[in-house]
Amino acid sequence: MIEIEKLCCAYEDELVLKDVDLMLPENEFTVLAGPNGAGKSTLIYALLGFLKPRKGKVRIFGRPLYSYKRIELARLIAFVPQESIFQFDYPVRDIVLMGRYPYLGLTQNWMAEDYEAVDRVLEQLSLQDLAHRFYSQLSGGEKQRVLIARALAQDTHYIFLDETLSQLDINHQIDIMVLLRKILAENKKGILLISHNLNLSANFADRMVFLSMGRILGSGTPEDMMKPELLKELFGIELLTMLNPLSGKPNILYPGMK
Repeated sequence: MIEIEKLCCAYEDELVLKDVDLMLPENEFTVLAGPNGAGKSTLIYALLGFLKPRKGKVRIFGRPLYSYKRIELARLIAFVPQESIFQFDYPVRDIVLMGRYPYLGLTQNWMAEDYEAVDRVLEQLSLQDLAHRFYSQLSGGEKQRVLIARALAQDTHYIFLDETLSQLDINHQIDIMVLLRKILAENKKGILLISHNLNLSANFADRMVFLSMGRILGSGTPEDMMKPELLKELFGIELLTMLNPLSGKPNILYPGMK
């Protein structure tokens, strides 16, 4: 369990997060949504220890965040950035192997269990055919699957993803969401995804958290959160919602549509 209490973060003198209270249990798919500049990425950076809060508390399994060594934290939380730029063009298998870095021993050599973990992940995510392809040769959707595979090989309790769906075509967005549900079902990890695609999020997430101007506007199931009054408060626009006839989940409609 990750517990966040009265968290405030700032860049220089600009307060970006204001008294954020939130709990992130394991074995739950949470989507963090809100307008650009709301503080979504800042929240993830604070939870990863990249940004020191001005005040407030973050506890991971009951321990303060900053009581963990960096290597200990890397065994608890894996991070998938919006994009990764590598200095060299690595094969897919080598990139996934990078996820095993927190487990390197004193010899700084990969062990048999590291290679076995990578092979399991490649099989689980159906990436065996790409194992020896170079990263630069992959499509956008394939690259995101590889970065998620690297996070899965890291064998953590949580995976955080920063706008993984952005710049992907809708078919690849759906593929990634299906993949995250598969990881949740098979590996029982806590997943936190920043996303602007509310309709897709509502169909796949267990919980949605709305962040506006650095504050938590609300947190709950898609049914609780995808309501016109909340959406108007979040985005400042009149929106309608209706149930998706296939999934039974709420989806957004723009009233000006004909």
